[in-house]
Amino acid sequence: MSELDQIAQRYARRKARAEGTDRYCLLRPEVWRTWQERQRVLLTLLARRPGRPADWQATEVGCGAGGNLLDLLRLGLLPAHLTGIELLPERLDAARAALPESVRLLPGDASEADVAPASQDLVLQSTVFSSILDDALQQHVADAMWRWLKPGGAVVWYDFTVNNPRNPDVRGVPLARVRQLFPQGAFTARRVTLAPPLARALPAAYGLLNLVPWLRTHRLVLIAKT
Repeated sequence: MSELDQIAQRYARRKARAEGTDRYCLLRPEVWRTWQERQRVLLTLLARRPGRPADWQATEVGCGAGGNLLDLLRLGLLPAHLTGIELLPERLDAARAALPESVRLLPGDASEADVAPASQDLVLQSTVFSSILDDALQQHVADAMWRWLKPGGAVVWYDFTVNNPRNPDVRGVPLARVRQLFPQGAFTARRVTLAPPLARALPAAYGLLNLVPWLRTHRLVLIAKT
């Protein structure tokens, strides 16, 4: 079985475990606090980028149901300038239903996606690489992302850095590994996101606990192509 088939199986198991729960509903206090923190850091980094969002071209690897692409639309990017790539057909269908028709959505393996070289200002991934357990496929996807970027463009990376001993279907991606994947990049990294088990258990204390750096399990990284 290929790594892509195994990824699809892992997501199916994850979906089955979450069936009937609202763990990722934005109305949950720990979920909106996590989302707001990440958005605040991301917008701070993007505000330093040259040009106007309306002129940017952006592609997301693993666009899921389209939530991050919707955020880019709110930021001012144009639908016709956005591309989403998604391996799982049901998620791609959900994205198609949520997004404007002029957003380009591509199915399948991101490493082989039809995105022109040096055409993108931003290439995003959010908790995709932690679900790719094969090092070679990780590198193939990273190489494709880097190839799509214009000079002066940037990868927007959000993923967790530590292993979850209760979930063998994912693997943390430490910053050293991210640097291996994008060896030519100029890095701006921020540690974000209170450990999800803590956030779920003590949502009212999110802000206080999140002051402790080692309790933050994810990194948001801007990787510039100079």
